[in-house]
Amino acid sequence: MNKRNILGLIALYPAISLAQEVFSENISNLASLSLDEVSITAARIPVSTKTATGDITVITHDDIEKMQGGSLPDLLRLQPGLQITTNGGMGTASSVFIRGTNAEQLVVLVDGLRVNSATLGTTAFENLPLALIDRIEILRGPASSLYGADAIGGVIQIFTRRAKTQQTLFYGGVGAGSYDTYTGSAGFDSRYQALQFGAQINSYDTRGISAKKRPPQAIDRDRDGYNNLSGTAYADLELAEGHSLGLRFMESDGQNQFDNAYRNYATTNQQAYAATLKNRLTEDWTSTLKYGIGRERSFSLNSASSRSKFDSEQTQITWQHDYSLSFGTLTFAYDRLEQDVLTFSNGTSSIDKTRNDDGFMLGFVGNHQAHSIQLSAREDHNTQYGNYVTGGAGYGYAISPEWQITAQYGSAFRAPTFNQLYFPSFGDPALKPEKSDNVETSLRYQTSTIQAKLTVFENHIRDLIQNAGPATAGCSFAGFCPTNAGKVDIKGVTAESSIVLNPQWQLTGNLTIQSPRNDDTDNLLARRSQRYGNLQLQYKSGAWDIGTELNAASQRYNDAENNFKLGGYALLNASLGYKLNNHWKLLARANNILDKDYVLATTKSSFSPNAPDYNTMGTNIFVSLNYDMK
Repeated sequence: MNKRNILGLIALYPAISLAQEVFSENISNLASLSLDEVSITAARIPVSTKTATGDITVITHDDIEKMQGGSLPDLLRLQPGLQITTNGGMGTASSVFIRGTNAEQLVVLVDGLRVNSATLGTTAFENLPLALIDRIEILRGPASSLYGADAIGGVIQIFTRRAKTQQTLFYGGVGAGSYDTYTGSAGFDSRYQALQFGAQINSYDTRGISAKKRPPQAIDRDRDGYNNLSGTAYADLELAEGHSLGLRFMESDGQNQFDNAYRNYATTNQQAYAATLKNRLTEDWTSTLKYGIGRERSFSLNSASSRSKFDSEQTQITWQHDYSLSFGTLTFAYDRLEQDVLTFSNGTSSIDKTRNDDGFMLGFVGNHQAHSIQLSAREDHNTQYGNYVTGGAGYGYAISPEWQITAQYGSAFRAPTFNQLYFPSFGDPALKPEKSDNVETSLRYQTSTIQAKLTVFENHIRDLIQNAGPATAGCSFAGFCPTNAGKVDIKGVTAESSIVLNPQWQLTGNLTIQSPRNDDTDNLLARRSQRYGNLQLQYKSGAWDIGTELNAASQRYNDAENNFKLGGYALLNASLGYKLNNHWKLLARANNILDKDYVLATTKSSFSPNAPDYNTMGTNIFVSLNYDMK
């Protein structure tokens, strides 16, 4: 970590105070920033982001709307501390790295249900359409003491749309853009007496781009398309005052083509069902019981004689009790996760395994005058790898109404995936979970016209699973077998700020400087930049909403050995929104306006040093027309 960079960021903070003095004369005429967002993910109960000790970002529906025609990875790329890679164009596999941690070291929830793949450990973000999403919360930093295994880097929770309305409302839209891209969506929200319900369907289709740059086989030089059909439905019934029953359903079915020596394609079907019973047992005691099932089915055709199929099901039960005290809220939760995986390769079963996890969590969130505190402890018992105890503690102090400092510690762990444990000739059932300890501190400044935060973090990860071990009883490929051999230190700082320049203009930016290194080799972790960030300028007046974005990252390496360098890049994007009337809105977006040729990932390796890079999109545009009765 370059100390001069950190000191330079800290030195920016006097400028914030100066800017506040400049704006104070006309403060009554300025548009204001939201001072008190509420997050559920930070503590498993609603807490104010202003007093929460964790590092939280809330992405609103308005933020999502500006990304029309784009993907969830495109939106996450703009958030503080997040870096994204994709293996080609739309619909291809994507990875999300939070503060330099691995893509598998992240818990992803949709309406409270885990959607991480039990076989790969990652999440198919590319198959979660933005049109179905109403809100996203990002918790950076360890959260195993809240959510159990895998939350070393953090948690991303996605909330699908559901409106609170007294009447029936319809909404929808159509769009078209570059690479023969077409979208359509339609939905409704309604209410009948004590029943609130709604549904939505979304379609996305594109011919796309070739997944690889200059592929060697002529058959691979075609465009690799992607299509997705998805939908959600919900129903909330108020049984009595303080008692309710909620039902949720989501399904996403995607198919994408990719390059190899055959006309390859892969399909992924994701389903999630959930039922939630909420009961206010007393004025201060609330019980929430949730039962959910998540299914993922994927099929991959690699050649005429090579095909694979992965089926996984995760059954989740949560029973949470929240007690309101005079000085805070006490939470006790029991979580059960049952994972069942069945995979086939060329018609032969490769993995047929199950494992169960029982987690017991105790947490406390409290605020008293200028002090904020959050405590959590959890014990997980897993039938495959045994017992693990994690904890977290955070403290915040409001120096003044504008300034706050926080400090936080958390431990976490990640469970080996089913593929790492049992995949034929490549798995090792003796693998242990990865473990981590993280410390961080932040300095925050907040008024109605300026929000700024500086967070310094240090994450120590041990027993990192690497595919570089000797042959074992389960793995016959020496040098490529998974092993708990790695130790990683990730040190970094993230600065973020949002400033209202005047009633029409707002400037937002974030910058992360980090050193994600393997302790044993001193190499940088694969596909992780040491510097990356974003700058956004927004103009909003009357019916117009216009924005520009600059997204940049420094060079990185594609591999753990740091042999194949990926150059840095800077991308310029723009968005435009125009309200035709109270119900109709025209949206347009242009990405990579300067038509930069850049690479996020490559297929190069020590065996194929001249293999092609994964492709990225050049200049592209998308236009949509949306209708909303609200």
